[in-house]
Amino acid sequence: MKKRVLIVSQHFWPENFRISDIAAGFAENDIEVDVLCGIPNYPNGIVPEGYGVFSNRKQNYKGANVYRALEITRKGNSNIRIFLNYISFPLFATFKSLSLFGKKYDAVFCYETSPVYMIFPAIVYSKLKRVPLTTYVLDLWPENLYSVLNIKNKFLRGVAQKSSHWHYKKCDKLVAMSHSLAKTLADITGKDDSRIAVIPHYCEKFYEQDIYDDELAAKYEGFFKIVYAGNISPAQNLEVAVDRAAMLKKDGIKDIKFIIVGDGMSKKDIEKYVKEKGVSDMFDFTGSKPVMDMPKYHTLADALFAPLAKSEDLGLTIPAKVTSYMAGGKPILTCIDGEGSTVIENAGCGLTAHSGDSKALYGNILKLYNMSAEERQTLGDNARKYHFAHHSRDMVLSQLIDFIFS
Repeated sequence: MKKRVLIVSQHFWPENFRISDIAAGFAENDIEVDVLCGIPNYPNGIVPEGYGVFSNRKQNYKGANVYRALEITRKGNSNIRIFLNYISFPLFATFKSLSLFGKKYDAVFCYETSPVYMIFPAIVYSKLKRVPLTTYVLDLWPENLYSVLNIKNKFLRGVAQKSSHWHYKKCDKLVAMSHSLAKTLADITGKDDSRIAVIPHYCEKFYEQDIYDDELAAKYEGFFKIVYAGNISPAQNLEVAVDRAAMLKKDGIKDIKFIIVGDGMSKKDIEKYVKEKGVSDMFDFTGSKPVMDMPKYHTLADALFAPLAKSEDLGLTIPAKVTSYMAGGKPILTCIDGEGSTVIENAGCGLTAHSGDSKALYGNILKLYNMSAEERQTLGDNARKYHFAHHSRDMVLSQLIDFIFS
């Protein structure tokens, strides 16, 4: 008899989150999949054409049935709109879950990015229907919240911590991307090793291919190309790249191009900062691109860049872009504390710096810039080898399925 799972995730296709591929992977493994998610509008708050209150509220994505709850969009990405977005999905999704009460599931699975409150409808459904809930912790809260919103008030921080920890405690099982995150979750929840699994992130198979784009190659010919691909928010701390670009230019190095592929709440601020520092000629902001185009930019790159804001707890996770970069087979520059840099060091596939350490980042950029093509190729080959040994899709999916249904 087929297993059945209800996936709860505020973000889902056509938004660019890995849960879409996980759902498809479950279906490929003969599991019946229903997905409870929101109306797509991440990261810029703009709802794609064809979606809305009365449009495409029920769909099918690669074998998974998709049910969309209402939510207040992030439009404008102001603090108040993000707050309303964070609290509206759990509310509407809880009511939407009532329409699924007639179905029988063997497990509920929550893919928890930000906000942590997206776990709430999964908790309600799990408890009322007595179905075990497993949550994959991608963003640890409230620490990830503080990287986006500058909350100093002790009372508000206390509320955020207690409410976040409550959600983790109410889950039956948790999945962590690293042993350090697993230990932190054990300390928060009191759960033993049997209920917290360490399963790394994987990336979709299309990231494993090289795609040469003649138009992109011609556009950036003559430049040493450093590519950043992903969300642009305060948590990424892209200012550090702007500061280093200014230093490189001051030292007479002008043939380095930072190619920023993505969008997000901080994009306008970063573009403004680039102009203020006088390095507009060293940056190209492409905006959001279809996820299937990412291998083109990875193949184009001489180095792939992964920064993160300084935070002890943010360093407990490996950013999704890092696993995608490793599959891309190019040298990786990190400016990250903790696991995101540790995995690069273990793989021998790039150069690492602590979060905010612009001096070390500057030195690493110069090292890669001055390396031979063969030396950079060796780093890229190491990245791809590590990916296939530790982060391959089929292997990680198998681990995930076994843990959820065990």
